[in-house]
Amino acid sequence: MAKKNMIEREKKRIALSKKYEETRKELRTKLKTAGSIEEKFLISAKLEKLPRNSLKVRLRNRCWVTGRSRSYYRDFGLSRHVLREMAHEGLLPGVTKSSW
Repeated sequence: MAKKNMIEREKKRIALSKKYEETRKELRTKLKTAGSIEEKFLISAKLEKLPRNSLKVRLRNRCWVTGRSRSYYRDFGLSRHVLREMAHEGLLPGVTKSSW
């Protein structure tokens, strides 16, 4: 199980990225269409004033059962430990243990 503060920090980042998504998108389109370099500097300064945790790059995929961030399988939303346990118990439809 991941630390509670890491999970809460991730939730905060998700909320911030949703909150500032539209403003960031608008500023980026303005930056692309800006004509003068002074105007570009002003728009980029506004972009820099937005919180860093509102960036989508800062988000981390986490297992929805344990909160583990490493060895995350996107198809299931699980970490490898939970994926293996659930597959052995037959809780994941269509997943079988391979043998050769």
